[in-house]
Amino acid sequence: MYPRLHWDSDGRDWPWREHSRFVDAHGLRWHVQRFAAPADAAPRALLLHGTGASTHSWRDVIPWLQRDFELLSLDLPGHAFTSMPVQGMASLQLSLPGMADAVAQLLRELDFIPDLVIGHSAGAAVGARLCLSSGLPLRLLVSLNGALLPLGGLAGAWFSPIARLMALAPGVPRLFAWRASDPKIVRRLIDSTGSRIDDDGLRWYLRLASNPGHAAGALGMMANWDLYALRDQLAQVRCPVSLIAGSNDLTVPPGESDKVQAMLSGRVPCDLTRLQGLGHLAHEEQPEAVAALITARWLSARAP
Repeated sequence: MYPRLHWDSDGRDWPWREHSRFVDAHGLRWHVQRFAAPADAAPRALLLHGTGASTHSWRDVIPWLQRDFELLSLDLPGHAFTSMPVQGMASLQLSLPGMADAVAQLLRELDFIPDLVIGHSAGAAVGARLCLSSGLPLRLLVSLNGALLPLGGLAGAWFSPIARLMALAPGVPRLFAWRASDPKIVRRLIDSTGSRIDDDGLRWYLRLASNPGHAAGALGMMANWDLYALRDQLAQVRCPVSLIAGSNDLTVPPGESDKVQAMLSGRVPCDLTRLQGLGHLAHEEQPEAVAALITARWLSARAP
């Protein structure tokens, strides 16, 4: 096992730390952040981050969303302050079905049954699997630059068979974390997504990426990921889907959302919005605008 982040030191100034708690479920110790409902019967929203990120990525979206929703944000298995599966990087809990099942078990442990799932990038794929197999009565899936189909380009290269073998090789997480300890390297990685985020955002990603345990979780997720199976099952999703795509996303090309909409057209309500000039981390670039769009999509989905 690789050394992981420590809450008392690495989490001392974590965004929304006062809302954090740790929960044991499905063989993992989870870091979750829960935000109270703004009113009786307010809808519940689950926030799922993408590969290599954490709860921090929603830090500036939360103040806007919590006006309308009861919120639950979490670190996915192996990421940030949620523990690594005991089987390590090869664990099936880091696969898409395994991760969705683990999240579903956590939700039941917390007695938090979401009305909608808001997933960014790979988090949208986890959300789609929850819609398909968890039995949860989800009423809307919001896919924010969602990685729902097998990827080409740079992102696809990360998930290639060669990359999977490399990810599982001993020492790779330490090497990755060592390289990522250079702020210039992390800045280039963020810039390669097509997004420009502030220095605070860069600081959180630097803290994550330079930790070998977090790097192992992200690389293990890549090594176990299979979007081909999800593509073949995506048309079976039965809840409405709202697709949000940044026009400048260099990680998941915005045209992927067009393909998803075409697959779902006529099966479930599915809308698509392009965010002009924003990249893969659109919710970190313009959190207020993204939150307003999510709220509008929820209200539209619930309209008679």
